[in-house]
Amino acid sequence: MYRFDRDALLLTPGPLTTSLRTKQAMLHDHGSWDSGFNGITAEVCKELLRIAQGQDTHVCVPLQGSGTFAVEAALGTLVPRQGKVLVPNNGAYCARIVKILHYLGRETVELVFPEDQQADPQSIAVALQRDPAITHVALVHCETGAGILNPLTDIADVVKAEGRRLIVDAMSSFGALEIDVQRLSIQALIAATGKCLEGVPGMGFVIAERQSLLDAQGNCHSLALDLCDQWQYLQKTGQWRFTPPTHVVAALREAIVQFHEEGGRSARLARYSANCDALVHGMTQLGIKPFLSESVQAPIIVTFHAPEHPEYAFKALYEHVRAQGFILYPGKLTQTETFRVGCIGAIDAHDMAKAVAAIGHSLRALQWLA
Repeated sequence: MYRFDRDALLLTPGPLTTSLRTKQAMLHDHGSWDSGFNGITAEVCKELLRIAQGQDTHVCVPLQGSGTFAVEAALGTLVPRQGKVLVPNNGAYCARIVKILHYLGRETVELVFPEDQQADPQSIAVALQRDPAITHVALVHCETGAGILNPLTDIADVVKAEGRRLIVDAMSSFGALEIDVQRLSIQALIAATGKCLEGVPGMGFVIAERQSLLDAQGNCHSLALDLCDQWQYLQKTGQWRFTPPTHVVAALREAIVQFHEEGGRSARLARYSANCDALVHGMTQLGIKPFLSESVQAPIIVTFHAPEHPEYAFKALYEHVRAQGFILYPGKLTQTETFRVGCIGAIDAHDMAKAVAAIGHSLRALQWLA
């Protein structure tokens, strides 16, 4: 059995396993108005813009809370109250955007795709041509409900050609998959600390076009989620409007230092891809098949079909694997019995091989393998 000398490894799409250096960055307290902390915030925002390749056209607006807070803030701030949003929907997090838009009272067009298929750029183009009232497209880049990667570049080209605005939920892709917000004419990119940047959860952020953000003054339904007000206050004072997650921001600065030490986005993608390959190969050897085809699988999280056994229960598998030092994720699909295994975080292919061994040990002990 694998003996571990650290916390159980989080094989999830976030929160995820962090490095010791990132954890240690949270051992110090910071004053929310202190000039030293304001400098950390400014440094983090500068680096996030650099990773998004938006230094000349975009600004970074940090926001307290989970990634969903940032998604709602971006939609509520940047989509006018009379706007209309097309949402390509092939999973749970796309459906969450639809739900948020309904709460916001923004008119929504839902374009549904199967959970195992990418959003189709041509179908999006047709929908935009048929309805000139649509002002925005809200796209989930990596839909971690199943682990599918949507074709961002092709969809961005279609949205630009049709003269609409693109808002991208890049929660589980930013920092690993290439995204150039300027080249792709992305109005806003939304992500969070506890994903591919390998920070800890507690802060979302929006990389927004500067002029679009200024033009959005007065749109937002909420004081706390008003990105325009948040950014303007930061520019004026260097401070957050309300109490910031100081330890989270400090941890993110250290995580970004390690991101660059590793070799940046391409190196991180290479490690996650190696993790994914090791995971899929090992699980296939056990007879556990991935839900998605390789052509649409993102190297972020992999959904697997549950064992075809009448007594299968995810909770029992979870607890058995947890006792060996690995934390799995339940399935998010509604029509198929599945479970998910994340490939991201401060882990490598050797860790994935050990995780596969733990899953295999559990399946044999539970007598669920054929």
